[in-house]
Amino acid sequence: MGPPGAGKGTISSRIASAFKLPHLSSGDLLRTHISQGTHIGREAKRYTSEGLLVPDQTMVSLILDSISGSELRWLLDGFPRTLPQAKALSENVGVDTVINLDVPDSTIIDRIKGRRVHLPSGRVYHDEYNPPKVARLDDHTGEELIQRPDDHPDTVRERLQHYNSQTRPVLDYYEKLNLLRSFTGTESDVLWPQIETFLHSEFSTE
Repeated sequence: MGPPGAGKGTISSRIASAFKLPHLSSGDLLRTHISQGTHIGREAKRYTSEGLLVPDQTMVSLILDSISGSELRWLLDGFPRTLPQAKALSENVGVDTVINLDVPDSTIIDRIKGRRVHLPSGRVYHDEYNPPKVARLDDHTGEELIQRPDDHPDTVRERLQHYNSQTRPVLDYYEKLNLLRSFTGTESDVLWPQIETFLHSEFSTE
């Protein structure tokens, strides 16, 4: 768990690789549905374009359908974000542990506003941290990179406000269940060794 732009995707990919877990990103699943114009995608777009969270019922259905029949263990990235989502997840499947990335809002805004995406491939660049060889052009195709609407600074601030107001109860919920472990920092490369050590102490890699 963590606010948008906290580095959940980066950390999740490393966890999935190190511990051989299927990685289910709620954001990726939503973007796939939006790009395909499905019913869920059309509904979700009305909310994400305004920096709002997608309704609980839609998200719960999306996630439960995705994990149905999957491995015994899996990694959820970006879900749950609200208390009803967390309770619905607990009612349907077990949760072993919850990792929370505690990253300052100012760091997130600076990080996201420089992000550029090549939509056809999903390749992500950053003006400062991972710039393309030619400014604003994809390295492989030369096609234009765009800034996603939900990456504009004003939208990011709104997303952070919604995240902080709706997700704090989720963190409290998992803390009471003794499942929450928070890691504070600004760089994924600094947070990752701490998270890896913690998870190695919790689970085997078999």
